[in-house]
Amino acid sequence: QVQVVESGGGLVQSGGSLRLSCAASGRIVRINDMGWYRQAPGKQRELVATVTNDGRTNYEDSVKGRFTVSRENAKNTVYLQMNSLKPEDTAVYYCNAQTLYYSERSPPVRSLEVWGQGTLVTVSS
Repeated sequence: QVQVVESGGGLVQSGGSLRLSCAASGRIVRINDMGWYRQAPGKQRELVATVTNDGRTNYEDSVKGRFTVSRENAKNTVYLQMNSLKPEDTAVYYCNAQTLYYSERSPPVRSLEVWGQGTLVTVSS
């Protein structure tokens, strides 16, 4: 089917920057929306940013102007550049991909929403 693998999390001081990457692999026909969600301790998972196949982006209000989501369709990869990080950005960040993949069963092309395992971002004050 399809898998995604994230990288780039870590510990950074307030005001610092990090870049997350997420690469999808497998029997991919097409990836529609790709994006990032996050879950802080004791809170629900929330949308951070998404990008469509043709490059349209959407951001959660608190990250607008600080985070930039982008993708390389040829590499099935999505990025999240995070600048001016704040302690409240501390969370596990999850990659999400809305995919179409080749199936061995009928129908030959199926849709699948894929989540990564998560990468921890910690921002110290």
